[in-house]
Amino acid sequence: MEQWISFVGEIGFPIVVTLFLLHRIESKLDTLIQSIQSLPEKLHS
Repeated sequence: MEQWISFVGEIGFPIVVTLFLLHRIESKLDTLIQSIQSLPEKLHS
């Protein structure tokens, strides 16, 4: 049982950090995609 607690303690933190960073990157990628998609309209104006 102690091995499982140690394993979750060691692996849990990197998983949480990874999920947090993926969430932040996802929102920035959405903004980037919208900017790229609106670029042709702005160039033709």
